[in-house]
Amino acid sequence: MARPSGNTRLKSARLAAGYHSQQALADVLGVGVRQVRRWESEQPPMPQPEVARELTRLLGQELEALGFTQPQGAPAHHGRRTVLAAAVGLAAVPTQAVALQPATTAADFEAVTRSHRRLYWSVAPATLHPATIAHTTLGCALLAETAGQTRQRIAAALAESYLLAGRIEFFDMREAERAQQTLLRALQAAGEADDALMGSAVLAHMAFVPAWVGDREAAIERMVAARTYARRGLPSAELLSWLDAVEAECETRCGNTRTALHLLRRAEDVLANGGEHETPEWLDWFTPARLAAFKGNTELRAGHLPQARTTLLRALEALGPEEKQRTVVLGDLAAVEAAAGHPEAACQYALQALDQLERTWYATGMDRVREVRRALAPHQQEQCVRELDDRLYSWSTTVSALAR
Repeated sequence: MARPSGNTRLKSARLAAGYHSQQALADVLGVGVRQVRRWESEQPPMPQPEVARELTRLLGQELEALGFTQPQGAPAHHGRRTVLAAAVGLAAVPTQAVALQPATTAADFEAVTRSHRRLYWSVAPATLHPATIAHTTLGCALLAETAGQTRQRIAAALAESYLLAGRIEFFDMREAERAQQTLLRALQAAGEADDALMGSAVLAHMAFVPAWVGDREAAIERMVAARTYARRGLPSAELLSWLDAVEAECETRCGNTRTALHLLRRAEDVLANGGEHETPEWLDWFTPARLAAFKGNTELRAGHLPQARTTLLRALEALGPEEKQRTVVLGDLAAVEAAAGHPEAACQYALQALDQLERTWYATGMDRVREVRRALAPHQQEQCVRELDDRLYSWSTTVSALAR
């Protein structure tokens, strides 16, 4: 497969920053679109100093990480670095190292990436995250030492590793700004691999970041980009259904539950009808049960309590006993009961969620429990709520929550 032409690093950073056309970036920088087109060419010229400072400020990366090559000063034999390697501060690697790479390099790197993917569902995020980041550092170094098909395979696995790290930072560690930068690295690595479907997945995850703070315009722009990338590949029914679910989550977060429910119905239809293309191996975070969890939350926020209760119970039954998503579903069930005026039932579900959190920590799940406790404020003198408080603010729970 041919690698994409042009400066994919700058293109990826532009898209991630919300500038979905060259003209949009040109306008905000006060330059002509022809200049941006030259920057995104195979051999981009260095921007003028003042423009360069504004460009790095807008896109959040240094020039080297955006695909620009500083004026030559070092001898060629000192080695070469990929843009991603430069971004994480790796030393230059001698080009002679290419001949020393074993034939199994790509397969070995991919194997660790797959292992991390599986470990995500059972290993504490605080433990897995450093290992994943270390693996991405290795991947950046390997990109500088390899070429051709081996390099492309490493780049694809590197994109997945960055995506996993970004997911942990956003969903498990609640570090949105850090996740944004990590996901940008994932998008850049996907560009190195020319992997449109991975690019789509990364962009959809990036849409969560603005959606969580109610910035619908930025979230939907990223979803448009995600769907565009999906069309460039061979998207499976699962991927297309998940994109609908993600957009529905964004709309829900921004208060548009009616639009979200329409998207979720379409997601269900797409998943039920299936498709002819194979689902990517890395798309292991989406199942019919998780789609039901998306839908149940939207029904809850729309005030459709009986429907939400039925949908969430169906999702809970389908989820495995150790799945992180159970804490979210249990929290939403607690919220349904709190909204229905059933504090005892709400507390029971919240306590089950806390039990699950002790086995498999998930910051998003704890957020749901805290939302329920706030909803139970009118009932805080009742015994069931006091028992929930005793558990929610026990030494172990409080310390664990603050430590993460």
